[in-house]
Amino acid sequence: MKYKKILWNVILFAALAGHAESLNLKWNLCREAKLEEGRFLKFSVAPEDKSGQHCASAEFDLSSSANCMIEFSIRARAKNVSRPPQEWNGVKFMLHYRDSAGKNFWPGIRKYSGTFDWQELSFFALVGEPQGKAFLKLGLQDSSGEVEFDLASLRFHKLFSPPTRPFTARYSDEVRATPPLRGMMSPARNLTLDDFATLRSWNVNLVRAQIIRNWHKVGTDRDLEEFDRWINRKLDHFETMFRTGYEQYGIRFVIDLHTYPGGRYANREMAMFHETRYAEYFVELWKRIARRFRNNPAVWGYGLINEPNQKRFAKHDFLTLQKQAAEEIRKIDSTRPIIIAANLSNSPDTFHLLDPIDLLNIIYEVHMYQPFQFTHQRVYSKDGKLRPGEKPVVYPGRINGEEFDQKKLRQILQPVRGFQLRYGARIYVGEFSAITWAPGAAQYLRDLIKIFEDYHWDWSYHAFREASVWDVEKAGSDHKSIRPAPNTDRKQVLLEGFRKNRH
Repeated sequence: MKYKKILWNVILFAALAGHAESLNLKWNLCREAKLEEGRFLKFSVAPEDKSGQHCASAEFDLSSSANCMIEFSIRARAKNVSRPPQEWNGVKFMLHYRDSAGKNFWPGIRKYSGTFDWQELSFFALVGEPQGKAFLKLGLQDSSGEVEFDLASLRFHKLFSPPTRPFTARYSDEVRATPPLRGMMSPARNLTLDDFATLRSWNVNLVRAQIIRNWHKVGTDRDLEEFDRWINRKLDHFETMFRTGYEQYGIRFVIDLHTYPGGRYANREMAMFHETRYAEYFVELWKRIARRFRNNPAVWGYGLINEPNQKRFAKHDFLTLQKQAAEEIRKIDSTRPIIIAANLSNSPDTFHLLDPIDLLNIIYEVHMYQPFQFTHQRVYSKDGKLRPGEKPVVYPGRINGEEFDQKKLRQILQPVRGFQLRYGARIYVGEFSAITWAPGAAQYLRDLIKIFEDYHWDWSYHAFREASVWDVEKAGSDHKSIRPAPNTDRKQVLLEGFRKNRH
């Protein structure tokens, strides 16, 4: 009878959370779990018992969330939770499910240990075609200490679902007649005359020009007056740079807003998704940019957001905010292409959730760095060196248990191709690359460019004379060994692609 009472109390408070239809959950409690007041689920694990999973689990029906992006959140606090060997363990709040191919998925929170007061924990999942039972889990894994969850705060949000309305993208005769553009992403610094001369000799006809600072930093760009002064200086320089690049070297530009008002949070989400004053400034900024460059022939397009990462419910979601800016731009500049970014850093995986915008000359941007274990191998290590027993990740080859080759890359990009064919949309690959020392990097770039060309996508490589690890004029086996290498095989692959700009 006592066990049944516990189950009933959990069900009751899930209903009070406002999602009774989704969170009518029956929790199976482990011996380390204790339910208090019918809503506070507490776990206490002694140091000698920390190994393994100490969790409560509840079956969750994912059937109505197929092919959707969903979010789970709950309030929790912890005391003296030991640091686990893996970042995905420690405090545990996780979903487990399988897809139609039998592949297991475990989306959940990461890097939660130590002591912290009540705060919201959340994670998202890109759900494909779930099969069988799915389970939510709460507790501790491979950690000792105490953690407490408030079951009354448990929330489930369906963030994005596949659009269902019929739609056909609209393009002006000029944009429709423009052949695919091929180019480079600019460095963070200002381009020089030597840079332009080099780009021209390579047959580059497009530069994605970054407005960037404080990359990868958290809590920056909060002062809007200071941010505004910096943006204005950058736009002043762009006017001169665009004139030189276009009139003397025949290069056109995408204005790429790489740094945003309000900056990013620790989870890489943008503050302007959640804080109205930054959202409003973002729209006003694009109105100002449009007024300034609407008659500038050097500007090919307005790149509204670089790599949005919306992983939870937001007052100003990433697509609605872009739509608002695009609508305001269209009142000022009626025809210049506006480039819309996909969620999760322009991931191909999110294109099936991208709702097209019903305005003239809207182009949709994807970034391609998959598989990340290949393209970014050891980039974040201190020296970039292989550790004893570590082997480099090779392309083409077997990566994370799957064979990666051009066929696999096409499969990864299929959601983008499907979006293109479904809506008649123009696609722009704003970034793609592989780190200098990745074995097979040249073949990886060649295979991607072949796909882009087959699908008639515009593209720009990341990046021209920026960080050494992406620079095709440099080579090396780790961070300290990178040196100038003017004729790398990666550069030769790009030059092959750029030659098509001459036709």
